[in-house]
Amino acid sequence: MKIMGRISWTCWMACFPLFSLILVIKVLLLLVMQLESLHCIWGWGLDGSVWFASEMKALSDDCERFISFPPGHIYSSKQGGLRRWYNPLWYSEQIPTTTYDPIILRQTFEKAVIKRLMTDVPFGVLLSGGLDSSLVAAVASRYLSESKVGKQWGTQLHTFCIGLKGSPDLKAAREVADYLGTFHHEFNFTVQEGIDALEEVIYHIETYDVTTVRASTPMFLMSRKIKSLGVKMVLSGEGSDEIFGGYLYFHKAPNKEEFHLETCKIKALHLYDCLRANKATSAWGVEARVPFLDKSFINVALNIDPEWKMIRPDLGRIEKWVLRNAFDDTERPYLPKHILYRQKEQFSDGVGYSWIDGLKDHASEHVSDAMLSNASFIYPENTPATKEAYYYRTIFEKFFPKNAARSTVPGGPSVACSSAKAVEWDAAWSKCLDPSGRAAVGVHSAAYDPAAAEAAALDSATSANGFPEKQ
Repeated sequence: MKIMGRISWTCWMACFPLFSLILVIKVLLLLVMQLESLHCIWGWGLDGSVWFASEMKALSDDCERFISFPPGHIYSSKQGGLRRWYNPLWYSEQIPTTTYDPIILRQTFEKAVIKRLMTDVPFGVLLSGGLDSSLVAAVASRYLSESKVGKQWGTQLHTFCIGLKGSPDLKAAREVADYLGTFHHEFNFTVQEGIDALEEVIYHIETYDVTTVRASTPMFLMSRKIKSLGVKMVLSGEGSDEIFGGYLYFHKAPNKEEFHLETCKIKALHLYDCLRANKATSAWGVEARVPFLDKSFINVALNIDPEWKMIRPDLGRIEKWVLRNAFDDTERPYLPKHILYRQKEQFSDGVGYSWIDGLKDHASEHVSDAMLSNASFIYPENTPATKEAYYYRTIFEKFFPKNAARSTVPGGPSVACSSAKAVEWDAAWSKCLDPSGRAAVGVHSAAYDPAAAEAAALDSATSANGFPEKQ
């Protein structure tokens, strides 16, 4: 069997030194993908060859069919198949019963951050001002100020944030940066600049998933500016919302069993947030590292009894309470209290609410009602349900026209980044199927107007503290 007609230098640089390992010995090819790895593609040529690459564009001309390589698996050409090597207890989706220990959770996360500070290149932290990125920055900053390496080479951490002028993230990130004493870089972009970059963004991230495109665009623009400063590695906060049930739709989880099953969707994160974080940054030669997806930390976090993660207003617990509580140190605070307990704001919302609104308006100018009503005939697979989704799909198809390409993108209804199953948790959500956090009607402080959401759906159809109480 012929293995790999070629592997591009880009693939080697992306896969080999960072998160994946490709080892070729004579006719044996061994490919190992870690859970937090980049989105790898493998495919098959008509001549029987097997191909691997970190980007779909490297295979689209030579392979008749290609699919996403599953994380946590190993492929051996000698054995001729896939085998899952990563087998933690949570992977089976059994409901865990381990009692929540805030000290263990905090210490494990600190180790995950420090582990990813091993580097010999200029680095920084992507800081949105939300809980996750703020904790990454807080731990990294504290380590640098206390370590010998920091004292020798400089203790001031560089942080980066992007947003429309006056956006929630810019304000919160500046406050966190001032509190931590970081060298903060604040970047602004306009809705038009984001729209102008859409084609380039979709070409690099290789997906037409709506929420991924929305969030990748500002991240792509920020990465370009970060690279111009000479920075080559950044830490980012992806993964926390999936592990701890941080998205606002988790407020409606009916029980701890369904709550936990929804957090196990982390197994598909390489198709969403990890794909965005990796490809939006690597497009400019910047490496993104994600401490929340450290295997040891995942094992601790996902083995906590999900009853502790349930959102309980009667006990003063908001989303991700177990994480917030673990870092709620009154003697030596990591973060200001109001930042530590800031409501979840999705990146595509936090950069400025008018960003998503502007994207929808732009798509409406390019996609007519007739085009959307006939979408099922043009795109029978993963049929776009909105004009925005239709617009992204047309751009994607221009770069990647093969059937195999469109099949690498997952589909299905979603509200505020939920799975299709979680949409069933609230009947009102079916009238407002949008991945924005503001679609969590009745939860987000700036949620979409329910009446307007229902009208839009009809139009589309026609055209802090607290522990569990003892029983």
